[in-house]
Amino acid sequence: MTPEQKDLIVQSFSDVKPRAVEVAAAFYARLFTLDPTLRPMFLGDMKSQQKKLMDVLSTAVDSLERLDELVPVLWQLGKRHGGYGVQDAHYDTVATALLGALEAELGPEAFTAAHKAAWTDVYTLMATVMKQAASEGVVARGRR
Repeated sequence: MTPEQKDLIVQSFSDVKPRAVEVAAAFYARLFTLDPTLRPMFLGDMKSQQKKLMDVLSTAVDSLERLDELVPVLWQLGKRHGGYGVQDAHYDTVATALLGALEAELGPEAFTAAHKAAWTDVYTLMATVMKQAASEGVVARGRR
């Protein structure tokens, strides 16, 4: 990830923060529209889930210069998600929902093709770590 991409992510996330509730709600609405079978995975309070989403994104954005600190957080998150039944294909649906929510909430002037590419790169990094952690957790559970 280039310094310019990191700047785009930091700048766009600072624009998102004041609208965190709306962005998170838009994300989940898109997610469940794209794949209604995911809805039963979210049995708890959706406001709490929305806050968790924004907290994870905030942690990722704040850690762009310190990925060594971010990877363990994502690893644990990936292991938990694997335990919830999240499959690799779900990460693609999440990417589509996240990018769509950011674009819809920020608008095309503030969420350009360069922003989308930068967010795609950071999300791909996050998803890769989480999928690897989940697969390790499945293998470890299978050995017991």
